[in-house]
Amino acid sequence: MSSSSRVLVLNSGSSSVKYQLLDMRDSSRLAMGLVERIGEETSRLKHTPLASGGESREWTAPIADHDAALKAVSAELAKDGLGLDSPELTAIGHRVVHGGKRFTEPTVIDDAVLAEIERLIPVAPLHNPANLTGIRTAQALRPDLPQVAVFDTAFHTTMPESAARYAIDVETADAHRIRRYGFHGTSHAYVSRATAKLLGKAPEDVNVIVLHLGNGASASAVRGGRCVDTSMGLTPLEGLVMGTRSGDTDPAVILHLARVGGMSIAEIDTLLNKKSGLIGLCGDNDMREIRRRIDEGDERAQLAFDIYIHRLKKYIGAYYAVLGRVDAIAFTAGVGENAAPVREAAVAGLEQLGLAVDAELNAIRADGPRLISRAGARVAVAVVPTDEELEIATQTYALVGKNIKTVE
Repeated sequence: MSSSSRVLVLNSGSSSVKYQLLDMRDSSRLAMGLVERIGEETSRLKHTPLASGGESREWTAPIADHDAALKAVSAELAKDGLGLDSPELTAIGHRVVHGGKRFTEPTVIDDAVLAEIERLIPVAPLHNPANLTGIRTAQALRPDLPQVAVFDTAFHTTMPESAARYAIDVETADAHRIRRYGFHGTSHAYVSRATAKLLGKAPEDVNVIVLHLGNGASASAVRGGRCVDTSMGLTPLEGLVMGTRSGDTDPAVILHLARVGGMSIAEIDTLLNKKSGLIGLCGDNDMREIRRRIDEGDERAQLAFDIYIHRLKKYIGAYYAVLGRVDAIAFTAGVGENAAPVREAAVAGLEQLGLAVDAELNAIRADGPRLISRAGARVAVAVVPTDEELEIATQTYALVGKNIKTVE
């Protein structure tokens, strides 16, 4: 006899599905993969069977829709004896980007939950529709299995109203659900707890500034395990300079572009979300390429880097003030985990706040969580690889695990 212990994590995009199958007895990964270009003639599926140590399998063929994509995923898993029909599969955990104010924790999906996720589409038009498609497809394939929504916004619902509200007319804000929701919540939750563990302390005893720096980037101030402020707002556009997003911008820029520049709302939306940030400043949104250009004396790349760091440093200072006491700063995600020059520059000149990195430790590349500050530093500086899939699986399993049945 063995307990049902597997959780399938699905992250459904508009034309893609990322997935991981985990065994929650030891949080090990059994398989992972990606289906992309769904709906195109050259759809691609890459599947890696981690449990057996086998080589990745990859193929291209037309995949019409998400239903066909998940059936293809199920077929690949079945080849490894891990199919969706396995009695050891406990639940399917879905990443859902926007949960609004209502969803503050992982939630078993029913018709009412689906309706609310759909109602939130106006504030997450690029993400929630795709998340819904993935959920409905998975429900059709395994209607007997608990489906759990884990929301990017949930971790940030602990923000006080003073941090969450914008200073606009209250009635207008409430009527249109305008407030700071924040995103990357599963990453901020995971990394803040992992940082506390790295320090040998309980999460409730630690104040952490988490810097999730990828193509999308966000910062959070976490006091005792609870988010009290975050940089992204109503949408993921606010806050730090990102790969293609502007981050903080005077709202009047939008009015100016419309009135003086003659740009439409759609054109401005595209400008701020897809043609701004690093790519707008220097034509590249890959930090590795930007650093290469800087090393060759490229002034435009240097300016883009300086603007990126200036904004990042402002948020570090602001969240230091919000928290009052900071025990650690944690860098995570693609840039945060791999770009030593970004980490060094972000805390340079902040020695009076107890912040500094050890050059040798910062230069080391390693897989696990590690400290890059000097021994005995007043504020620890850490690199903590994020694991959003594990966080989703953990929250899903914790929610449904008490109802797990034993299988022969």
